[in-house]
Amino acid sequence: MGLFDKAKKAAQQAQQALAQQPGQQQGDGRVHVQGAGGMIDPSFMGGPSTRSVAADDPIWQPINGISLQDYAELARDAQARGINDEAGMITLSQERGWNPADTKAALDGWVQRMSQSMAVGQQFRKFMGY
Repeated sequence: MGLFDKAKKAAQQAQQALAQQPGQQQGDGRVHVQGAGGMIDPSFMGGPSTRSVAADDPIWQPINGISLQDYAELARDAQARGINDEAGMITLSQERGWNPADTKAALDGWVQRMSQSMAVGQQFRKFMGY
């Protein structure tokens, strides 16, 4: 399974688990996982956390200069071009002037962060336009 597929699957699982709209940043400076009220946080079993995440939390920081929004834009472009594997996404990223090694690390890092927090997966889906 390609990296794009992994990221999409992680984000879809987070979304399906909550069956709600993407996470929203509210007036308290946190990104909340919508629909998580009353839900047992699956992080105690190794799943992604449903806890709200502060907007300035390090989990939102770009990886090698690639933000979550950058990743989503790359993924949308890849999807539009029929690219569905990591190698294709890395090649496509070079059109943006991104270094292939930095891109791979960033893509892997964002997938990892999505597996840690449903808020990240929901934000990714929001940036993807879902």
